[in-house]
Amino acid sequence: MSAATPEPIQTQMATARDRIAGFGAGIASGATKLLVGHPFDTVKIRCQVEGGHGRFRGPIDCLVSTVRNEGPRALYKGASIPLVGWAAMDAVQLGSLSNYRLLLQGGDKARQLTHLQHALAGLGAGWTVALVASPVEIIKMRLQMQYASSGPERRYRGPIDVGRHLLRTYGPLGLWHGLPATLAQRSFFFFLWGSYDVYSQWLRGLRMPYSGGPPSEKLVNFVAGGMAANTFWTFCYPVDVVKNRYMTQPDPSPIPFRRMFGHVLRTEGLRGFFRGFVPSFIRSFPTNASAIFVWESTVRVLRGDARH
Repeated sequence: MSAATPEPIQTQMATARDRIAGFGAGIASGATKLLVGHPFDTVKIRCQVEGGHGRFRGPIDCLVSTVRNEGPRALYKGASIPLVGWAAMDAVQLGSLSNYRLLLQGGDKARQLTHLQHALAGLGAGWTVALVASPVEIIKMRLQMQYASSGPERRYRGPIDVGRHLLRTYGPLGLWHGLPATLAQRSFFFFLWGSYDVYSQWLRGLRMPYSGGPPSEKLVNFVAGGMAANTFWTFCYPVDVVKNRYMTQPDPSPIPFRRMFGHVLRTEGLRGFFRGFVPSFIRSFPTNASAIFVWESTVRVLRGDARH
């Protein structure tokens, strides 16, 4: 008796709808990040850039001082740029991530990628989005580091004024003044999306006590997204500190990015690389869990899939 012939694995070739869904869903993800994460981001940036110079004793003091001296709206300083910028950044990041995955799958959605391939797709997405993120972040951070709301100490009138200043100071590519630093920091998306796949597979293998079955895909997206974000920030935080110090330092003779590592180490020691880590770590789970949940859910709707 001859052995049964195994059924061939059916291919699911990607359509144009599959290729653009990630971009559209990324807009919803970016808006979610702004709503949930911007107040945490303001505290993080201020702690990172102020360093050990005495303005704040820690993240809680930074939060309280900001609200007391500038009002609750100060936590959303610089938010007008991320409102557009994060939507654009997530559209580019997550749209390119989807397409890098499809490229590694050879256009076949049914083909399973390895953890390493998911990480490589994340790396490509990180480098791609750096082109959009660099001008958005340098404008946002310079507004976040402006403490005066009026008077001579107020250096910038708004995001357009920051952009004009950068162009006057650094020339036509002034908005991309921090691009090398942004590329370095976004390289750690290798760990973000590689670990997201690891956590997702682990969670799908669990059995829920109330049903005896695996968790819902939406719960997997939310929890894995938050855990992957915590992993990302744990690895990349020192580079993020250096990037933000570099991009917010006074013009027109800044310390070069590659020398900023030594500057932080000499002036503040190893602790300087982790200032603001607590609000960043706390922020990363709810912000990114919500954003990835929204992205994955929206992708499924746009593609018409039961599960992304």
